[in-house]
Amino acid sequence: MSDQQAPATKNERRPFRQGGKHSGVQRMRTPDYLVIGHICADLQPDGSVVLGGTALYSALTAARLGARTAVLTRGVFGREVAGMTIPALEPYLNEVSIIVQDAEMPTTFINEYRADRRIQTMPHWAGRIDVNGLPPHWRNAKIVHLGPIADEIDPRASTGLTTQFLGATPQGWMRSWPRGSGGRVNHIPLKLPGNLSDRLDSVIVSDEEIAYTREVVNRVGARRLAAITRGENGAQIIAGGEKLDLPGYRVDVQDLTGAGDVFAAAFFLQASDRTISARKAGEYANAVAALSIGKVGPFGVPNRKQVKELLDTGRLSST
Repeated sequence: MSDQQAPATKNERRPFRQGGKHSGVQRMRTPDYLVIGHICADLQPDGSVVLGGTALYSALTAARLGARTAVLTRGVFGREVAGMTIPALEPYLNEVSIIVQDAEMPTTFINEYRADRRIQTMPHWAGRIDVNGLPPHWRNAKIVHLGPIADEIDPRASTGLTTQFLGATPQGWMRSWPRGSGGRVNHIPLKLPGNLSDRLDSVIVSDEEIAYTREVVNRVGARRLAAITRGENGAQIIAGGEKLDLPGYRVDVQDLTGAGDVFAAAFFLQASDRTISARKAGEYANAVAALSIGKVGPFGVPNRKQVKELLDTGRLSST
């Protein structure tokens, strides 16, 4: 039996998997959902390291919502580097297939919060991801999510991807820092090649990022789908130029980290099915993100049963 699935016809849409552990053979099949981006090391005040980044949070979300999921990343994991003990990726490998391109350092963030404002410092950068390093059948993933967090993806690199749905969370293309020495992160306006903007099926940004991304968001939203996340206030969806304001869920927040990445994966999974309306996709993504912030870290990402319960009842479970 071949590890690779027979290729789907251009318009065929197969159902996502029902979840559970992936066997070695299953991990080699064409993914439903592929995320490209750095899994980063978030350095904590006590010197410990927690793994994070769009690639990790979005991949876990897609997997727990039933999609066969894969990640292409670059970094260092499971050993000590520059005085930091970097966690291994093994705890996630039963859910997600991951290819790690070698680097001297992991992309590292130090996050400080001052008067509700986050100040980021990036002392280490893992470097650019070589998209040509994708296995050939991964290029045919039903959904490809470009999830840069530190300018690690060449915006032109998507030209060889033969996906049915191309989404982006472009925050990493808006970060600037001293690459030689490392240092404080500043935000810059989003600039994408026109051929990439015209290929995107969806783009998702936060309300803090919209000032830097408005042109791209409006361009993609006028043609297909865009979303602006607003935390507990929900999200605004732009579908074919029409704006839909969707309320969020009131939740006891334990950890906001990764909420936007969780929203993005849930939204892309729904929006890739053209039988599902933009409103329904947004409502679903709001529910998934709300559940994720009720617990700390990536293991707070919910499964489909929990999401269904919230959508059916409108209430968060007490368990």
